[in-house]
Amino acid sequence: MSSNTTARTARRRTLRLAVAALTAAAGLTLTACSGSDAAGTKAAGNADMSTVAAESSGTGSPAGAHGSDAQAGPGAKTDSKAEAKAGTAGSAGKQSGTGHTAGGGRAASPVRTQPLVDGSKAEIYKLGEQHYRAKIVSRGSVLATLETNQHDDGLDANDMFVVLTLGGEVHSWMGGGQTGPGTFKLAGGWTAKVTKLGELRYRAQILGHEGAVYATLETNQHDVGVDANGVYIVLSNGGIISAHE
Repeated sequence: MSSNTTARTARRRTLRLAVAALTAAAGLTLTACSGSDAAGTKAAGNADMSTVAAESSGTGSPAGAHGSDAQAGPGAKTDSKAEAKAGTAGSAGKQSGTGHTAGGGRAASPVRTQPLVDGSKAEIYKLGEQHYRAKIVSRGSVLATLETNQHDDGLDANDMFVVLTLGGEVHSWMGGGQTGPGTFKLAGGWTAKVTKLGELRYRAQILGHEGAVYATLETNQHDVGVDANGVYIVLSNGGIISAHE
């Protein structure tokens, strides 16, 4: 074989190897491109599915809406906790608010409880110097309230008469009522001169010896009472007067 023939044969082999190498490289390139395209397509598909899931949650039931909010991120969770704490604080404020009176102090307890002649009882509260309140309670219900403030107070409760004094003492008795207007003899030697001033409004002058006026009672839509040196007198807004010692 001549040298020229040998050279041509070598060149052909070289060309075939080059073509094979190019073909292999092209195949690798195509494979890489196919893999990249597949991965990209898969990622795009996942992104699309995530978007659909989020949109479905957002447009679904209220529970789905809450679920979307919960997935929004740490900021949303922090806000939810802050709102929960604020709600708890508000509830606590309301709850603490419900255990107090309008003036800000705790509701007072009675200084004592006293039975009355009809079987009910008086719960007596001290509000200040010579300032008392008595609640007439029967079977757990408050039937009436008396209060002293610079003067005694009294009540005609269906023919049971009650006086609450400036010192916080309660006295009760049954019957003995006399209906005015008129002049009436009372227990303890007192005389009452009862006059009518208007609808549910009467005045009673409490007269001592020689007609001297010791005290004056006057109703104005409510009953009144007085402690006259140990004799307890009630004048009702219907003009009934009764006394007891």
